[in-house]
Amino acid sequence: MSWVTKTLSSTLGRKLIMALTGLFLILFLTGHVSGNLLLFKNDGGEAFNIYAKFMTTNPAVKLLSYLTYISVIGHVIYSIMLSSKNKSARPVGYSVSKASTNSSFASRNMGVLGTIVLLFLIVHMQSFWYEMHWGDLPIKTYDGEQYKDLFSIVSFAFQNELMVGGYVIAMGFLSFHLSHGFASAFQTLGLNHKKYTPAIEALGKFYSIVVPVLFASMPLYIYFTQS
Repeated sequence: MSWVTKTLSSTLGRKLIMALTGLFLILFLTGHVSGNLLLFKNDGGEAFNIYAKFMTTNPAVKLLSYLTYISVIGHVIYSIMLSSKNKSARPVGYSVSKASTNSSFASRNMGVLGTIVLLFLIVHMQSFWYEMHWGDLPIKTYDGEQYKDLFSIVSFAFQNELMVGGYVIAMGFLSFHLSHGFASAFQTLGLNHKKYTPAIEALGKFYSIVVPVLFASMPLYIYFTQS
């Protein structure tokens, strides 16, 4: 067994993979939410459709997409492996004090939160990503060039109360997941310093609120303005 295999199969190696894939997914979320802000533009979906075509046809973006898929799969697999190892190492629950006095809700339930976010991601990709790539979408023409009208699919989906409610709730779970995962990733990478750690933790809390709120505001905006 090579040193690479030994490292990746160790607890430290698994945590390192979790940290690196987590930070990459945070970068992805930042870019994704930035692009999706075009849903707020009052132009009938033109800017959003142009953006959607660019994101699915540009070679560099497609490469980043593959890296994102790999990161999601790796993050999930290593999360399951770490959770399983932690449970097997501590088959009997702690009998002293309440867990809430020693750790946050998010840190105690990262596996559960991550699973809920994963289920949401599957539904999200089936509803929009799959439709954009292989669905029978209507076509819009802007300046003589044809674009798939993904905006119409998004608008239709977010006129459904269950879809909107589920999306908003899922963003709440994402917020909890990020609130611990952001700072934890930096800690795993050894980026701890009494001067910088408080700033990283503050940035993590800010990010874990702002990004999910922005995502949640999109279906709400569409529901209340286009229903």
